[in-house]
Amino acid sequence: MPFTQTPIPGLLIFDPKVFEDSRGYFFESYNQEIFRAAGINIEFVQDNQSSSQYGVIRGLHYQLHPYAQTKLIRVLAGSVLDVAIDIRKNSPTFGKSFSIELSTENKKQLFVPRGFAHGFSVLSNHAEVFYKCDSFYNKESEAGILYNDSSLKIDWMIPAGKESISEKDKKLPGFAECKNNFTYTE
Repeated sequence: MPFTQTPIPGLLIFDPKVFEDSRGYFFESYNQEIFRAAGINIEFVQDNQSSSQYGVIRGLHYQLHPYAQTKLIRVLAGSVLDVAIDIRKNSPTFGKSFSIELSTENKKQLFVPRGFAHGFSVLSNHAEVFYKCDSFYNKESEAGILYNDSSLKIDWMIPAGKESISEKDKKLPGFAECKNNFTYTE
């Protein structure tokens, strides 16, 4: 199977089979049948893409129920540190973070189910990030957590003073104060 379970239940690494030869490479970045065979019955309805420079930190974002989103994140160019925080109340890993480097070289993807806050930092000079969502964007359900909340202990791998954060993200609440209507179910 091309999926690896992370230490956080439901958060998966998707490592597609890559076919390489002297001309380059080919891989299926998404195949509904492969996901369904792994028990993931998702209908993606929206694709998003962002372009960022070194030091940009985006996040930690999510949408509240009933507009919560499952995401499948990959990098088209460059390299990012992708981060997900389990915000599902009663989860055995509530408040825990997981990070992974996603890049054009490793072609790994992170499957982030509903009930997680998500963000990334750009480690290369430039990065193009692409992700699929199973629910449409809904401005009224936007929520987030301050990227540098000390209780989360996230190392974004960007030296102090080199980070670039939007004014909106700088004003997000800490983890203890964030809006949250997610509950863990097995």
